[in-house]
Amino acid sequence: MTARSARKTARTTTAEVPTAQTVTKATTTAAAKTPAPRAEAGGGRAGGVRKAPPLGADDRARLLAGEHHDPHGLLGAHPVRGGVAIRVLRPYAREVTVIAKGKRTPLHDDGDGLFSGLLPLLRKVPEYELRVRYDGDELAVQDPYRFLPSLGELDLHLIGEGRHEELWKALGARPMTHQGVTGTRFTVWAPNARGVRVTGDFTYWDGTGLPMRSLGATGVWELFVPGIGEGAVYKFDITRPDGSHTLRADPMARRTECPPNTASIVTDSHHTWGDAEWMAGRGARPHHESPFSVYEVHLGSWRPGLTYRQLAEQLPAYVRDLGFTHVELMPVTEHPFGGSWGYQVTGFYAPTSRMGTPDDFKYLVDALHRAGIGVLMDWVPAHFPRDDWALAEFDGRPLYEHEDPRKSAHPDWGTLEFDYGRKEVRNFLVANAVYWCEEFHIDGLRVDAVASMLYLDYSRENGDWVPNEFGGRENLDAVAFLQEMNATVYRRCPGVITFAEESTAWDGVTRATDQVGPGGFGGLGFGMKWNMGWMHDSLGYVSKEPVHRKYHHNEMTFSMVYAYSENYILPISHDEVVHGKQALVSKMPGDWWQRRANHRAYLGFMWAHPGKQLLFMGQEFAQGAEWSADHGPDWWLLDPAYDAEPDHRGVRDLVRDLNTVYGRTPALWERDTVPEGFQWVVGDAAEDNVFAFLRYDKDGSPLLAVCNFSPVVRHDYRLGVPETVAAWTEVLNTDAARYGGSDVVGTDPVKTETVPSHGRPASVRMTLPPLATVWLRPA
Repeated sequence: MTARSARKTARTTTAEVPTAQTVTKATTTAAAKTPAPRAEAGGGRAGGVRKAPPLGADDRARLLAGEHHDPHGLLGAHPVRGGVAIRVLRPYAREVTVIAKGKRTPLHDDGDGLFSGLLPLLRKVPEYELRVRYDGDELAVQDPYRFLPSLGELDLHLIGEGRHEELWKALGARPMTHQGVTGTRFTVWAPNARGVRVTGDFTYWDGTGLPMRSLGATGVWELFVPGIGEGAVYKFDITRPDGSHTLRADPMARRTECPPNTASIVTDSHHTWGDAEWMAGRGARPHHESPFSVYEVHLGSWRPGLTYRQLAEQLPAYVRDLGFTHVELMPVTEHPFGGSWGYQVTGFYAPTSRMGTPDDFKYLVDALHRAGIGVLMDWVPAHFPRDDWALAEFDGRPLYEHEDPRKSAHPDWGTLEFDYGRKEVRNFLVANAVYWCEEFHIDGLRVDAVASMLYLDYSRENGDWVPNEFGGRENLDAVAFLQEMNATVYRRCPGVITFAEESTAWDGVTRATDQVGPGGFGGLGFGMKWNMGWMHDSLGYVSKEPVHRKYHHNEMTFSMVYAYSENYILPISHDEVVHGKQALVSKMPGDWWQRRANHRAYLGFMWAHPGKQLLFMGQEFAQGAEWSADHGPDWWLLDPAYDAEPDHRGVRDLVRDLNTVYGRTPALWERDTVPEGFQWVVGDAAEDNVFAFLRYDKDGSPLLAVCNFSPVVRHDYRLGVPETVAAWTEVLNTDAARYGGSDVVGTDPVKTETVPSHGRPASVRMTLPPLATVWLRPA
């Protein structure tokens, strides 16, 4: 077996990309066509080369073992007494020759891949390059160890302070031109490592020849490798404190191999954005005073098999047709296990490569923006998996996770929680939030599993958790991290909004960070919070048979007790339609007609209730089966050849009309977060299963919403209304025939009568359709 083939067996990835050798072969070929530099006198034979001062035994051993903190002090060119000493580490090379000042000087083979020599009579290091011969091929290469550090002092200072808000520009792999030479700068934070080396397809997965240097107390290791460019596949070979080695993907990688492969890929962006108009206007009006209707999507299964660019041809048109203002993407960050749906992240800075490149994902975001649709993204800073090639004990000791397992081991998911008290880890996450908003033009981040971050005893028994410094259960480090993240995102990214999936009654989730609440904490600073209580209570109500609903009436009204304690979004998300919970329409009681009617009435209630709306894909056309990440929504239900197609298309038509009327009616969104925007008409009609309320815009113009969750028509039903409105006209009725209803609709305006009702001097008499919601506006 040749050295070349032996090296190739160490390869751990199947990706095929250009290597440094193939890049430099072209240089070698071109060099062969020009006159060769003349050989140094007496230097044509290895025995005639003047040797450089020898390495000390300890330095040599540490260098070859990948444990040296300063390989640049040993390798490269250095002035010494009598000239300039050059030392090169090129494993498996047959010969190494230095080309300097037009002269060709062969280096002495010192063994173990080390070559050295002395260029006499030189007082300073000249410009030089190397000629390296492997089994007959001579390659022209630049010496990585002749370059100054490619990371600046300001970057290192900010990293050391944990305040580098553009961390992705300092760490990771970045193609660049350094000292006039093109290549890639590799940098990684590994403060506990005894040494770090770069390895990849360009070294045939043997990192011996590319040890990195430590840049002081920051824990950052750096190496500029000439000739390496986009597409190169790499990892870091880290020497742990105990001397063992671990091969790790880059935590800051901006592109990765497609799972199950795990290596990182050198990348740079070439996308030209076309969404300037969207970006300029996205922060023109506060989100909580704007229409905000969200379609939640799992990109991998929405249309299985499509790439980001193919999705860009279909998803924007579909979402725009239905009238949603935003899409929320379940995690797009790289994750090894597809069954996690993206919630167990290993590549926090890389869009998953399952559907294309980072620029392909930018193309999708761009297309959505140009269609007038905002892009929200699920973001998972709560935990990470234990894969031994990723973040867990990254440099041989707990680094991204807390060293105390009572604070690091997540009891529910078998994952590890971040150490929010460590400044570098907090910086990693805060910069990551900024990265997606600035580099990918993401309009909002929905932060997953916030409750698991906030409480030290989350899912832990007594004795399995450690109280905070005040003896409490609050994770003070997580609180500080969330506050810093929100403050930084809002400061740097105008128009972006953050959301918290927070399932407890933590005070001040959407309160400003500088406003201290009764619990002594400043607000967390989120823009909105998922209203998990509303979701749980309202789904509990509609899942009951109508005859039993009167005993659960309060489950539909209780949300208004706390509706203005936070800025809420009402979520019917993926979590509610999987794992035996049933699809939304299948939660409903009754026969198929009644289930669809309940489904439509519930959506009408949801869109009229204070708060923004979120609906998971497939629920917009009443898919009866639970969501599956393997095959996605049951689009065949909308095939005209299917007998029940009108039933499903009718529900989708309702969703389109809900969004259309909602967008045109400021009363439904302009005062979502203040009590002046809502009034009960009747909230205690439990025997009738009826709810009626008014919504108001800033000018006082009302919308009347009436919900009848009984399967009977209620004639001449009297409701108190403002006496200032002479008549009301229906603008939406979920029982309309075109939606699949019984078509009990009001075609004529309903006149206001001076008959007191529900504490008001005036009222209307209405016919309430069965299992339906009706919206009326002043005629």
